[in-house]
Amino acid sequence: MNPPLPASVLAVPSATGGDSWIGFRTLLYKESLRFWKVSFQTIVAPVLTGVLYLLVFGHVLDTRVEPFAGVHYSSFLIPGLVMMSILQNAFANSSSSLIQSKIMGNLVFLLLPPLSAVQFFSAYVLASVLRGLSVGLGVFVVTVWFAPAAFEAPLWIPVFALAGAALLAVLGLIAGIVSDKFDQLAAFQNFIILPATFLSGVFYSVHSLPPFWQVFSHANPFFYMIDGFRYGFFAQSDVSPWLSLLVVALSFCATSAVALIMLRRGYKLRS
Repeated sequence: MNPPLPASVLAVPSATGGDSWIGFRTLLYKESLRFWKVSFQTIVAPVLTGVLYLLVFGHVLDTRVEPFAGVHYSSFLIPGLVMMSILQNAFANSSSSLIQSKIMGNLVFLLLPPLSAVQFFSAYVLASVLRGLSVGLGVFVVTVWFAPAAFEAPLWIPVFALAGAALLAVLGLIAGIVSDKFDQLAAFQNFIILPATFLSGVFYSVHSLPPFWQVFSHANPFFYMIDGFRYGFFAQSDVSPWLSLLVVALSFCATSAVALIMLRRGYKLRS
């Protein structure tokens, strides 16, 4: 007869005792490994897309447009492309992961463990931020060879990179919760995220637009993420970086509240 197993082997951490965050760490590891295992698709491909944007727009407009005084267009464009890559990939990571889990039916394995809504939310958002920052760093490392980079107010760069990635990760989580199939998620991305990104000042300074379009751009939260991030490079921007940070922070708090309410209620997650 085999001797009984020690009590320490039989002990299972629970949400109320022991290591209550083991589920969070496991889910974070799973979500990070998910995009890293296909890094050629999730990281390398977006980096190449950013380089192509720079080569095309920089070649055509570098000698014709000066968005800020003393700043060449290619140098102006690089921060916008970096931030655009961060935002789009942070959104894509959380939204695609959740919709795949729903469609393939393995979402139940994420709902069974004693994970709180905050832990579930945090794991998805942090993994998406990691992917967004990885792609953004890759875009910057490659594109900086084509134009000189300045760091006039460098502290603002990581602040807006993290805040923007977190906000889009939350939006991706909401989109994944609301969507029931890939078509619905694609509509969310193609008709909301993509237009908002391209109309945020990635390729131009908002001051160069007619008054109506300036007002329209200022109503776009994505504009404040791009503008604040670019301020870190040139110490020049269309609006104050403090205003941009306030808008991004309020947007993050509002979307996080919505996402957490959905998770706590199991909206479209528990059938």
